Amino acid sequence: MELPSNQTMIQQTQKWVLDVVIGANFCPFAAKEVKNKTIHYEVAEKGNLTMDLAALQAEFVRLDEHPQMETTMLLFPHAYANFEDYLAMVDDAEDLLFENDYEGVYQIASFHPLYLFAGSNEQDAANYTNRSIYPMLHILRESSMEIALEKYPNPDGIPERNIQFARDKGYAYMKLLREQCLG
Repeated sequence: MELPSNQTMIQQTQKWVLDVVIGANFCPFAAKEVKNKTIHYEVAEKGNLTMDLAALQAEFVRLDEHPQMETTMLLFPHAYANFEDYLAMVDDAEDLLFENDYEGVYQIASFHPLYLFAGSNEQDAANYTNRSIYPMLHILRESSMEIALEKYPNPDGIPERNIQFARDKGYAYMKLLREQCLG
């Protein structure tokens, strides 16, 4: 199956952020960043793990050089269709963060079309809290997250609230909601 253009994949991901992440209130901080246009979207080119980690490193540098940019969504549409392979890449991405002294500067959040929480089954609607259209890494400024979390009532309850929302809506609803972002 041929993938759409990079621009189309970015537009689909932006729709996913609006309709799923913000629409379901999975991240109560995302709407502000969308409104302020402080999210950068980047598609990693076809490559291998070394090239993908280089793309991640480039996004760290981009954030370093553009302090007005809050976050980056780095898409990997050409790789990591297998969730286990994706998780191995996430481990390598976390190692890269640490090795380059970005621990405490940036955080990496993981999203994948087949995201599966440990102990859950594929039909658990809760997985859709982290199921994106394409495999991706979300790079966040840790200092900004700390400030946002200080102002938010009960930030520790966000994951549980998200899981409950997804389960209340059901698997079919959450699947359709995400699939509609593909256009």
